[in-house]
Amino acid sequence: MKSYPALAPFGFLAVTALVALIAVARPTPLHSQALDRVMFVSVVDQTGAPVPDLGPGDFVVREDNLAREVLRVAPADDPMQIALLVDNSTAARDDVVNIRRALPTFLDSMMQPVRGGRNQIALIALAERPTILSDYTFDRAQLGKATDRLWEQSMSGNYLLDGLMEVTGGFKRREALRPVILAFTTEGPELSTARYQSVLEALAGSNAAFHVISLGTPSVSRDDASVGRDIVVDQGTMRTGGMHERLLTSMSLAAKLQQVANVLNHEYRVTYAHPDSLIPPDKVTVSVRKANLTARGRLAKTQTSTIGPQARP
Repeated sequence: MKSYPALAPFGFLAVTALVALIAVARPTPLHSQALDRVMFVSVVDQTGAPVPDLGPGDFVVREDNLAREVLRVAPADDPMQIALLVDNSTAARDDVVNIRRALPTFLDSMMQPVRGGRNQIALIALAERPTILSDYTFDRAQLGKATDRLWEQSMSGNYLLDGLMEVTGGFKRREALRPVILAFTTEGPELSTARYQSVLEALAGSNAAFHVISLGTPSVSRDDASVGRDIVVDQGTMRTGGMHERLLTSMSLAAKLQQVANVLNHEYRVTYAHPDSLIPPDKVTVSVRKANLTARGRLAKTQTSTIGPQARP
């Protein structure tokens, strides 16, 4: 049998060169590249007070349960676009006066200049149909006049879900950077035509933090529309990094609004590294490492995903 010893080195070199060529031609894995993503996050203690002076090492951000590197943490000074939705239906007749009395102090707090600019606030009444009492404005006097026009509408129902559809659509048209919704609702009849599934989708697509203050004792007898409202209040606040508070009496509303304003004015801007991937995460969560603190957050504009609060025991 003939042998070809001269071919062996050549074959080895050819295979080596081919492997080297493949290694060079192979694209860089997507996970080695990262994009900055921003979240607006509130952190409160067991009393509901905001927690100051936290840094990157205090936060844990997860995308689909995968931990991401937190790059920077700073006070959130981006101006907010705040929509106040008020149930002034017949069911709220004993509450509207207290809402009207509690709003001025809240407005004073939220209208203070911030480093990044000034917050804009709109006031929308929900009885009979969503009605704009004041469009988004920097003008505190205009909001004061709108508050004075907030009265109970007799023989009317609540239209919270329809109001949410209109407000979230407005946020998208305005390309609001840091939208916030604060709704005051009672246990009266919900007469909206919007379905709760559509409202939840609209909230997710708006990047708005959805906060709700429910007034009165929870009702036992519920129709389908009211059940849909309950689902939106429960899931919508949780998914958008908002909070849901229930007050048995609106007489304690002023103190609660002061607390809400304090939390909104002390949010964090958390920047983390997101892998450059064609598949976006289904769920993003934020938590803090310190015990007995609760973090709630939502992605900044154009970074839509589902976000839930994470509390450490």
